[in-house]
Amino acid sequence: MPRRDDQEFEDRRQQIISGALTVFSEKGFEKATNKDIAQAAGIRSPGLIYHYFKDKGDLLRQVIEQRSPALQTLLSGDLTLNRPPHEVLDLLGRTFVATLTDQEGLALVRVLFGEALRRPALADILRNLGQTYALANLARYLSAQMDAGVLRRTDTGAAVRCFIGPLLAYILSREILALPDSPSLTAETMVAMTVETFLRGMDYRYSGAEQGGGNA
Repeated sequence: MPRRDDQEFEDRRQQIISGALTVFSEKGFEKATNKDIAQAAGIRSPGLIYHYFKDKGDLLRQVIEQRSPALQTLLSGDLTLNRPPHEVLDLLGRTFVATLTDQEGLALVRVLFGEALRRPALADILRNLGQTYALANLARYLSAQMDAGVLRRTDTGAAVRCFIGPLLAYILSREILALPDSPSLTAETMVAMTVETFLRGMDYRYSGAEQGGGNA
């Protein structure tokens, strides 16, 4: 059990992260002030933020990491476990879509896609998180599966993008563009199709025990 002081520190830290997510999604990263964040977080002094975070960029990094289960899955050691690709990619796909379509996830989408193209500082933070940690971890997993002969050998960077890309497109078409067929295309169907198509392209074959009642 964490000590009382440690728990209070973490509780306040999470409180600030929640407030920052709200403000970033409403005002954007650059226009958000410490005063705005403190007010949304319910803390008296804006200066307290720097007791918990190095700067606003560090706070944004923590917002993305802490409020995105999909990213946490990518950052975790789960992808390095000796689990078959159809299990790992299905879990990642479902988590990714669920994360970015719930209330906090939609706020993250607004922050990420609304500001990244216009704000080099934000783009740098996302690039470091994605390339250095999250995408690199998925690439390492896929590379290990290629080394084991489970997946065919190909460029891992391209493979990662081929998997993530359709899911991002689905989220944007549903939550941002609101395309007419969005209500009828469920997340479960999209994830299943993405995983199946990706694994077919990687020459992955389920064993009989793994197939159960389905096909790949």
